[in-house]
Order: sequence, then C-alpha cells, then structure tokens
Amino acid sequence: MQIMIVDDERIIRESFFYWFQKSGHRVETAASGAEALDKLTQAPYDLLFVDIKMPGMDGIELLAEVKARYPETLVVIITAYGSIESAVKAMKLGATDYLVKPFKPDQLSLVMEKVAQHQKRSSEFNYLKGRLEKITRFDNIIGQSPAMMTIFEMIAEVADSDASVLLAGETGTGKELIARAIHAKSPRANLPFIAINCGAIPDTLLESELFGHQKGAYTGATRDRRGFLEVVSGGTLFLDEVGEISPKMQVDLLRVLEDKTITRVGSRTPLSVDFRLVTATSRDLNAQIEPAVSERIFTTAST
Repeated sequence: MQIMIVDDERIIRESFFYWFQKSGHRVETAASGAEALDKLTQAPYDLLFVDIKMPGMDGIELLAEVKARYPETLVVIITAYGSIESAVKAMKLGATDYLVKPFKPDQLSLVMEKVAQHQKRSSEFNYLKGRLEKITRFDNIIGQSPAMMTIFEMIAEVADSDASVLLAGETGTGKELIARAIHAKSPRANLPFIAINCGAIPDTLLESELFGHQKGAYTGATRDRRGFLEVVSGGTLFLDEVGEISPKMQVDLLRVLEDKTITRVGSRTPLSVDFRLVTATSRDLNAQIEPAVSERIFTTAST
C-alpha cells in the first residue's frame, strides 16, 4: 500500500514512517498540506494520515482538497484529545477514520484493519458495478453478426426516448432480452421493469391485472388492489404477445397511452400513471390487419 504521512511534527512523521516501512508498506512524508498536494500530483497514494492542526492549510482543508481531486484516496485524520468535534466533522467530509493523540501501536493496527475492510468493500463494489455495466452493454445478449450490431445500435437509439416500442419476431428469438436491454439503457433503468405474458392471461383477468380494482368490484374482490400500471410507476411495462389481447383491451391501452391515466375496475376516479411501454408479438400484425381493413373498405363501398 502507498501511504503518505502529513504532519508538521517531525517526530510523528518519522514514527509513522518506520512503523509502516517495517510492515512492508511504501511510505512518503509531507510537512504541510501544500507539500502533500504537490506529491499527490506526482504519484498516486492509497492512504493519507493527516494531522488536523497544521500551519497554513489545516487537515480539514487538505481532506476537502484530496476528496475533491482524488476521491479514491483514503484519509485518516490525526487529532488531539480536545479536538474530537473536528474529527467528527472530518468523518462527515469523507475521512475513513481518525486517530487520537497519543495513541498506541495496537490502535494504529485497528485503524489499518478498518482501512483494509474499506478497500475490500470498495473493490467488491467496483467489481459489481463493472458487472452491471457489462450487462447494460448487451453482454447478456449473444451475437456478433452485423445484424446483431444493427440491433444493438437500435436499442441504444430508442432507449433514450420515451416512445412506446413494438418488438416483432418468432417465439424464442429473445424479444424479452431486447426489452430488458432497452430498459437498462434508458433513464428509467433504476426503476421497476415488469413483464406480462398477455397470451397466458384471460382478457377479463388481464383488465384487473393491468388497471387494478376496487373492493367489491366483482365477486372475490375483497380489497383494493393496484394494477401493474400503478406498480410499475416510473419504470417500464413489457407486454409480451400483445397480439393476443382483445380489440377492447387494445382501445383501453391506447387511451392510457394518450392520457397517462387509468381507472381501476369498479372505480370512477382516474389515476395518473407514468411508465414506458414495450410490447412484443410473434404474430404478423400487418397480415392480421389487412383482412379487417379490406372488409371495412368493401362494406363502405357497398353502402
């Protein structure tokens, strides 16, 4: 570990220097805050021990500068017994721990144990953060072909907007993975993602699942229940096999998308909702629409 001792008292600097050097650490010293900042520009340091009272730039000021310029560098404040309040202030500003003068070697060892634990937690956090970043970089979707690269570009493009999305493709082609990737790359990434398979839920039940219901709305409705459109608040709702829902439900969903309000089954009170809709289907919706349009044109012409 690369350590710097910052103290205007030579005896403190030397004591720390020999103690840490004996323990196998790389150690540097500085007699002032300005000297410490100069050395920080020349090489990175894992840990600083900083005396809280020094002429010129004091320990609190140095701590603030270090945290602003080098947020990953840990700082332990050294203070006298009568300056505990200053040590508490330092902790609030980002100090990892503090030592009270005079201190014994075992107290210094305890502080180093805490520093080691802090570094371990920080390392684990950075690892998990890296894993999350990989997921949002589409590492959960397998594919390196030009076609998949085009899809990745399209995901990144639509993710930043709040527009509703329809994903079309055969069963098993990964439509839900695409939906989750759109959510993960969007500003709503930290909010809920809820997936519903419309083909597995009867239309009458789907209405209650989406919009919720009031107590007494129908037999068995013994209490008020929020629907998924409320539960997903701020996040993304994914409706798989949206082509299976009835024309009435399609109209109801269209009204929700236009007005951003819903009404629970059995209620007359509209509720505001905020969500992003992503849908998917394995059907050829254009082919299904054409006969209905043709029939409507024929009927109109006949009359």
